[in-house]
Amino acid sequence: MKLLNTTSLRTDALAAMLTAPAEGWPHQSLEVRVRYSRGRDFSGLCDYRNERVHINLGRHLRFPYDVRTYLAKTQSNGRLWWREIYRLRVGDAYQIVLFVFLHEFYHWLVRQARRNTRQKEAMCDRFAARVLVDRYGAVVLDPHGQPVDRAKWDYQDLDGFVAAARRRTSSFRPTTSAARRPRTAEKAP
Repeated sequence: MKLLNTTSLRTDALAAMLTAPAEGWPHQSLEVRVRYSRGRDFSGLCDYRNERVHINLGRHLRFPYDVRTYLAKTQSNGRLWWREIYRLRVGDAYQIVLFVFLHEFYHWLVRQARRNTRQKEAMCDRFAARVLVDRYGAVVLDPHGQPVDRAKWDYQDLDGFVAAARRRTSSFRPTTSAARRPRTAEKAP
């Protein structure tokens, strides 16, 4: 992974934070660009074609910061569906960058696994939140500011969903079964 950082955050610290959770997944060809945003708190973009992840970070953020997420399960009354907004409390700008990176990285893994990339925002948020909760002690809060039991938001097999991405590395390019089969001349009857 190549990291280009134009913020005041330490590049070596960012590189260590971003690389550790990506180990074991295809990430060698990715270029990650971290810069300051023009006004938003933060944003990210996964550019599949150019193999880039763009991360924009607001200079004005104060910490701890609550990231609004789609971690909660959807609910329905038969006619409508909705989802509560859970907040992930992070401690510093490095953790915001890590959250955005992991969110966009999961989009990358979904694409590498050749899964449908539409409507995966909640899964991407869960993938990122898992790392922040486990490694950095981030807390998931409900709309009333109360801690949320992990079973309410970490309920999917996210690694299994993108497991095919592990097999699709740059050194291994699967071919179609037709291309692997030698062609033989058909015998005339």
